[in-house]
Amino acid sequence: MNKVLFSSVHTTWETPQDFFDTLNKEFNFTLDPCCVPETAKCEKYYTPKENGLIQDWSGERVFVNPPYGREIVTWVKKAHEEAQKGTLIVMLLPVRTSTRWFHNWIYGYAKIRLIRGRLNFLLNKEDKGNAPFPSMLVIFNSTSTCHCGLQ
Repeated sequence: MNKVLFSSVHTTWETPQDFFDTLNKEFNFTLDPCCVPETAKCEKYYTPKENGLIQDWSGERVFVNPPYGREIVTWVKKAHEEAQKGTLIVMLLPVRTSTRWFHNWIYGYAKIRLIRGRLNFLLNKEDKGNAPFPSMLVIFNSTSTCHCGLQ
């Protein structure tokens, strides 16, 4: 197994383009608030310099693949808060149903789609193999139906 997948040294893991494209067809994203220019999935995006956590996401259709380290809680909380304003937000997250962040800001507030199989995230445009954890989509403010097993 690739040890780099277990590492929190890199926080710029990129969502596989074909996976994003499928989601984008459904949700028509306008903002990626958590990326670097090389991993941005939308024309409008925020890098660490602009800090998407302090920006207003109102009026956008937001895709978030946050860093999966300790920072994840701040991104989940931010998404929950922005969703209270009516913003559509789709987050790509590891399945961590035992965490406080899951119960405090996701469970009961968003739709959850479990992703079948393991995603292959990219690092520097290079496929690093299957993630060592299952993933889920968390969808705030959507009228779409649950498609458990997406991919």
